[in-house]
Amino acid sequence: MLQAVNRPGARPNPAHSQGMVATGTRTLYVAGQVGIDGDGGAADGIEAQTRAALVNVESVLTAGGMGMADVAKLTVYLTQEEDMAGFVRAFTPCLPSPPPAGTLVFVKALASPQYLVEIEAIAVR
Repeated sequence: MLQAVNRPGARPNPAHSQGMVATGTRTLYVAGQVGIDGDGGAADGIEAQTRAALVNVESVLTAGGMGMADVAKLTVYLTQEEDMAGFVRAFTPCLPSPPPAGTLVFVKALASPQYLVEIEAIAVR
């Protein structure tokens, strides 16, 4: 079970909670997933890559007997600051309520120059 924890007086953020209390007995660590399809090709643009990366995260969660509602923490890596708005448009509607704790980091590059976003997850059930 997950319970959101935020600083007293903090404004609610639809994209992440400041903390999550996890009381489950199983933990699944999802390695960074990038925006590629089943054939290994990168999706076109930040919104498509974000949706594809989330599908890939969800596929690993499902294989582990979990779902997005079990995610306690997400870490997101973006390669371009100008992609932030497109990322948020694609990312936010896919989050459970309350949203998991999250960290977003801008990095110089990912494993391939075609990758714009990578998403890691920690899920507990």
